Amino acid sequence: MVRNFPSLQKIRHSFWGKWFSLAVIVGCSVAGVAMLFEFLIELVQFATAEWLAGFQPEAAYGEHRYFTHPKREFSFWWLIPTMALGGLLTGYLVHYLAPEARGAGTDATIDAFHNKRGMISIRVPLVKTLASAITLGTGGSAGREGPITQIGAGIGSYLGQRLKLSANDRRMLMSMGMAAGIGAIFRAPLAGAIFAGEILYRDADIEADVIVPSAVASTVAYAIFQSALPAEMRFTPMFGDQLKHQGGNLVELLPFGILACVLVFAAAVYIKVFFSVQRMFDALALPAFVKPMIGAAMAGSLGLFVFLGLDTGPRGLACLGSGYQLLQAALINVDQVSIAVLLAVAVAKILTTSFTICSGGSGGVFGPSLVIGGCVGAGVGKVLQIWMPTMVSQPSSYAIVGMAGFFAGCANAPFSTVLMVTEMTGDYKLLAPTLWVSAICFILCQPWSLYAAQVPNRIDSPAHRGDFTIDLLSNVLVKDVFKPRESIMRFQESSSLDEIVHALAKTPQRYFPVYNSDDELTGIFSAEDVRSYLYDDILWSVANAKDVMIEDVITLTVDEDLNAALNRFTALNVDELPVVSNENPNQIVGWLRRKEAIAAYNQRRLELKKQQQAEQG
Repeated sequence: MVRNFPSLQKIRHSFWGKWFSLAVIVGCSVAGVAMLFEFLIELVQFATAEWLAGFQPEAAYGEHRYFTHPKREFSFWWLIPTMALGGLLTGYLVHYLAPEARGAGTDATIDAFHNKRGMISIRVPLVKTLASAITLGTGGSAGREGPITQIGAGIGSYLGQRLKLSANDRRMLMSMGMAAGIGAIFRAPLAGAIFAGEILYRDADIEADVIVPSAVASTVAYAIFQSALPAEMRFTPMFGDQLKHQGGNLVELLPFGILACVLVFAAAVYIKVFFSVQRMFDALALPAFVKPMIGAAMAGSLGLFVFLGLDTGPRGLACLGSGYQLLQAALINVDQVSIAVLLAVAVAKILTTSFTICSGGSGGVFGPSLVIGGCVGAGVGKVLQIWMPTMVSQPSSYAIVGMAGFFAGCANAPFSTVLMVTEMTGDYKLLAPTLWVSAICFILCQPWSLYAAQVPNRIDSPAHRGDFTIDLLSNVLVKDVFKPRESIMRFQESSSLDEIVHALAKTPQRYFPVYNSDDELTGIFSAEDVRSYLYDDILWSVANAKDVMIEDVITLTVDEDLNAALNRFTALNVDELPVVSNENPNQIVGWLRRKEAIAAYNQRRLELKKQQQAEQG
């Protein structure tokens, strides 16, 4: 009997049609929420930090301001209470409504992908939107990447739950939501798609299946988000379109290599400080909703010290809020920013970001990382210009490269970070040195990561448990695992049930082949198949082997690999399969047990992990 199946082409069209439609829905939904998110940040900032404290950080050139700045004199004595109140409100919302919305957000999203079957409660994106708007709007040192990643992933997961999709499909929708959020907020559609697949893993691995649908979702979200901006700002990079640097030549790879080493050191310090502060707040014997208030007050106090104690002036305030105003200045006219201010803000930003996020505030780490890396890069570029004037002609280019290299090392995401910074600055001529520095930072920063939920690669991800059986067992053959048997009890089709019952009592064998008069294998039966006849001895002399056997015999040859064996075990739900010789498919030479195949898989996986550890060590 031949079954008719749809053509492969139709299946592929159906598959991509489904994901294209879902990607468009996710892109539209996330774009709308991203616009609301940005508006809420601006509204909170206008109503609190700007009105009460006169804290009016300049936006990046490509960012739209919804409100006209009030003319207020800056007052740190109002800013610190404002930040503390914002921390308290954030802590209350998160603690009582959605504890998963605590902190950066990206780590929780990665954890949901690997360990929670793509399940995110709809409360999370709702609470995350409001809590992050309060944290960022009141001057907290955090970014928008973490919140919009978790918000987008939450929307995708909710859609998957409503449609009753599988865990794998929910994960796909989560990734599409992440990509759409990044593509819209940071004006980086390509980077958003790559980020969604790359940020999940610590090694050089990527979730390749999500790239195409994520690209669709990211593009749709980006187009809708940009279309809602004023005409003069549409499709403009985050930091404007006036950045024009010359690409690095071969000689400049040396100073850029020096920059990479400095960035690796800075990234290691950042990650160590970040998790040390997190442990400090976790150890505080205080209600969880109070801790973000303390963290915000500490960040504000440090900002006061940088502003007054170090006499950095208004540029020193970049250690609070987004910090993009100083980064924009370093990109446009780095000569007007001193090395001391750049390094002071970089160090302070590490601490203020740790205080804000690790205490339980709601915000991301990507934005602060851009500021830290950009300040370190610009500072190193200015120093190297003094030491190597013939090699370094554009210190501001080191700010762009520093932005990418620093986060590539911190997050183990070199390609998406390079693309994101390139799309945010619109400066594609620095692509080569940016790749050079980011690759070095990624390699040297392997022992650390800002995202504790990242797993090394897909083999170690619970989301892919079982996916790599075929890869692991492709070189293991049946003859390497099964034990040949010298004698196998067999029956003729005419063998009576009486004969079979008495024979089975004398052997531990569980499966029995049946042959016809021409010595051809025609069927097989198990001891369980015979057991149903034991209490009706009248049938013993009437029924024979042909009556109890299964005619559709599924066998393995000795030279087949264990992939075929495991597939057949799964399809038939049996514990043993007959193994036949290559020369004679009617000659059974032994039995392969399911547990033997699984033991071989576990052994192969252990060997592979030991090999990877040896290579890394």
